[in-house]
Amino acid sequence: MNNTQSRRAATALASLLLCAAAFSTASTQTRQTDLDALVGWPFPTEMTAAADAPVVVWVRNERGARNVWAAAGPGWRGRPLTQFEEDDGQEVAGLAVSADGATIAFVRGGAPNRAGEIPNPESDPAGVDRELWVVGTNGGAPARLGPGHSPLLTADGSAVIYIQGGVIRRRSTSDADAEAEALVRGRGSPGELRLSPDGTHLAWTSQRGDHAFIGVLDLAGRHLRYLDPSLDVDGSPAWSPDGREVAFLRIPSEEGRLPFFAVREALPWSIRVVRIDDGTVRTVFAAPDGPGSVFRTISGTGNIFWGAGDRIAFPWEGNGFTNLYSVGAAGGDEPRPIATGEFEVQYVALAPGGEALVFSSNQGDTDRQHLWWGPLDGSGARQLTPGTGIEWQPAPASDGSIAFLASSGTVPAHAEVLAGNERRWLVESASEAIPSGLSEPEQVIFPSADGLPIHGQLFLPQGPPPPGGWPGLLFLHGGSRRQMLLGFHHRGYYHHTYAFNQHLAARGYAVLSVNYRSGIGYGMEFREALHYGADGASEVGDVLGAGAWLAARDDVDGNRLGLWGGSYGGYLTAHGLAQASHLFKAGVDVHGAHDWNKIIRNFVPSYDPVAHPDLARRAFESSPMAFVDRWESPVLLIHGDDDRNVPFAESVELAEVLRRKGVHVEHLVLPDEVHGFLLHRSWMAVFEAAEDFFERFLK
Repeated sequence: MNNTQSRRAATALASLLLCAAAFSTASTQTRQTDLDALVGWPFPTEMTAAADAPVVVWVRNERGARNVWAAAGPGWRGRPLTQFEEDDGQEVAGLAVSADGATIAFVRGGAPNRAGEIPNPESDPAGVDRELWVVGTNGGAPARLGPGHSPLLTADGSAVIYIQGGVIRRRSTSDADAEAEALVRGRGSPGELRLSPDGTHLAWTSQRGDHAFIGVLDLAGRHLRYLDPSLDVDGSPAWSPDGREVAFLRIPSEEGRLPFFAVREALPWSIRVVRIDDGTVRTVFAAPDGPGSVFRTISGTGNIFWGAGDRIAFPWEGNGFTNLYSVGAAGGDEPRPIATGEFEVQYVALAPGGEALVFSSNQGDTDRQHLWWGPLDGSGARQLTPGTGIEWQPAPASDGSIAFLASSGTVPAHAEVLAGNERRWLVESASEAIPSGLSEPEQVIFPSADGLPIHGQLFLPQGPPPPGGWPGLLFLHGGSRRQMLLGFHHRGYYHHTYAFNQHLAARGYAVLSVNYRSGIGYGMEFREALHYGADGASEVGDVLGAGAWLAARDDVDGNRLGLWGGSYGGYLTAHGLAQASHLFKAGVDVHGAHDWNKIIRNFVPSYDPVAHPDLARRAFESSPMAFVDRWESPVLLIHGDDDRNVPFAESVELAEVLRRKGVHVEHLVLPDEVHGFLLHRSWMAVFEAAEDFFERFLK
């Protein structure tokens, strides 16, 4: 070996030792997280309260085993009512509780696809069904009643009204062998079942394609009528407290509207009230032209609430934000503000007695949600849950307590109750099993490529960065009507992705979760962003701006930047890789959309690109497929082949094009899985494959 070779060897050895030392130091500083514990955390949903008893029920999904839980005041100790133990992908939803809190009805199994197939992600050769079940809160085994969904219990819990095969039926809850009684075999697709306060009448929405009616059935006389039938789309029926009238939304039909185009104005919607004895009709609110003329839905038991003092509460975007108002049921007065300002309301429930709404909003804390109490008389809302946590899905109980779901930056979602001024976990043992190794994400605001301020959540590894900086990752949520928060999310899908972002940060990545335009939480103009989606993909500029901002940080290695996301986030991942392979060196595209013309047709089967050549050209030019010639970076494509939102063919076709171009493509295919991945082991497979991919291409 000559002197030059010796010097080179010494230099190489020194470099190796330096890298080893840096790796050793980074390893001792890296937080440790248990991915299975994070993803398998018992995620709660469906928080529901009984009308006349201090009883609440909800669903817990622990590693794919979904069960119904209940708690009662004043002790408020949660306990399971069912004992399903398998990770079989069968959802539990549609909780209904009798007024006395003694009987629970629920649905086990997911909704069918267009071919009528129930999700069967476990590939059970015997097949599966969507089944109606009942269980008592005072003990006893749950009973399967047979196929059905959308249960509605009578006040005493003795009977359940539900839907099966497009027919509204009723059957006993105590006799599993009793024959079901067909109440309505009408045209259209029924939904939104609502019993009158005295239980004598049933209201529902009859969807009929380009229009919808509100039906009312006299359960004793079996007399059916449709209330003020029109050419419009009627929905969200709400009974008056005396059961004599029904209020509902009337939204004009606009058949030419296509998804993934901004809609800031429309033919205005209204609230109608009909007396059921003589059909007398009146309009109590009509949205004016301009902002707020498009109805903006909320999450809750309905979109309108008939409360005490004959006041009807509703959401409205008249000021450009999803706020709450009320009007007198008699009509003729101006709306009173319940909660108004530059913030967004999401989960809403009517408090017992009907004098107030309990709701979640991001007032004063843009990237979190907290609970508020808002009187219908407009006397002013007050905050119930201050702090740095996140609270949602309130269920006001009959004793004045409020059950809800909550999380924080380092505490996964769980069920709580606010009794007086005291907050407590409904499952105390869960508070002792909070996963370790988590850190609080940082709120950041950075400019898009066109200068628009964009919010994000930044997750950083522990300790100082290694020489050259950490590898960086962007996370892009789906929807696009979503908002990632400064804590574990209220939707199961994004609770999982938030957990994975925490895990990636603990593994040494700087992760930036991007709330790009067309998402929620920042007002109507941000959500209905000009030229977003199929009309120009303006949100891609937010991704490019996020990548440039992250790459410019002193603690990030701008040459080791990747991105990942699912659904709409997969679409933006593909855009990033196609338009900026020089910036993004690897990406994980989970069931992403790649050609808008095909995605639009998936949601609107009548859409014909040939009949709309200019629109179709614009849609394609807004798609990642229009930029594949620039794509160079490796990609991992992940897709379930029973996806009902994004056709599996979107991944198949992209893979073919990229392979012909010589781009490195890997894939993970999940047979019989749907868009939201119903199996715990599917989520684990997705995250383990993504972590392995990034380790190989960014580290």
